[in-house]
Amino acid sequence: MPAVEVDSLSVRYGDVVAVDSVSFTAEAAEVTVVLGPNGAGKTSTLECLEGYRRPSAGTATVCGLDPIRDHGELVRRIGVMLQAGGVYTWARPPEVLRLFAAYYADPLDPDELLDRVGLQHRRTSSWRSLSGGEQQRLSLAMALIGRPEVAFLDEPTAGVDLQGKQLIRSLIDELRSDGVAVVLSTHDLDEAESLADRIVIIDHGRVVANGSPRDLLASGEPDDFEFRAAIGLDTADLGTRLDAPVAEESPGVYRVHERPTPAKIVELTRWLADQGELIGDLRAGRQRLDELFQRLTGERSPAEQRGRPSSRRQGAA
Repeated sequence: MPAVEVDSLSVRYGDVVAVDSVSFTAEAAEVTVVLGPNGAGKTSTLECLEGYRRPSAGTATVCGLDPIRDHGELVRRIGVMLQAGGVYTWARPPEVLRLFAAYYADPLDPDELLDRVGLQHRRTSSWRSLSGGEQQRLSLAMALIGRPEVAFLDEPTAGVDLQGKQLIRSLIDELRSDGVAVVLSTHDLDEAESLADRIVIIDHGRVVANGSPRDLLASGEPDDFEFRAAIGLDTADLGTRLDAPVAEESPGVYRVHERPTPAKIVELTRWLADQGELIGDLRAGRQRLDELFQRLTGERSPAEQRGRPSSRRQGAA
């Protein structure tokens, strides 16, 4: 049985259909990343899985439980990390983790967990005095304190510095290795591509893509390819050599308007060698996740969007 199973899930707000027959699964020991433009239905879907919103139609199960009917049992088996809220602003990190540990029968050790998220040096500081990135790390610790079977992580690295991002991504890898099903939403497409075992893209309330990064990015292979080299190459001569139109789209960035093949790539590198030039950053036969996202949704990259407030509450209850 999948750790999370969503079948024809729909959510309505009056006449507005926010989630329209969404179906996907998330497995134990995998990271499932949910992507979509603002207003696509991601938050409403996750709220149903966490038991904070009743679906209008369809079903959802988490750990084999109904998130609404079995909510009391479910919250002991999941962890929920939100971007903000749910913490007494005067509380110190050890106090916060001890409070949340009390909700569970077999919690992690609060002091050890505080060390794992790199906040031992801030143990005497109040929540309000922590930086945004430090609050994110403490929120992650709150989600993990109960040894969850499924962890729902909402923008876990938002506002976090590079060191903090590396730490959080390392913890997510540990969760996967420990058999936890991680369901993660993020606006960082590089993060999504590097962490995900499965990517689910939702647009206008519907699933428009669902699969492994390798499979999704291999689908719809581009009809051209791009490379970087010295500025001002003779694109007409190169085009004759490749028997394909070549354009310098920006200084030092060239696009060959022909489907990439091994023979074309070899001929390109030979031509550059004849000119005494090196090739750099060749992209052939594989689209980027941001290209796939924009092609499927017609939207800007999520990093350019601004999120709407979530109605979900942080905590075990």
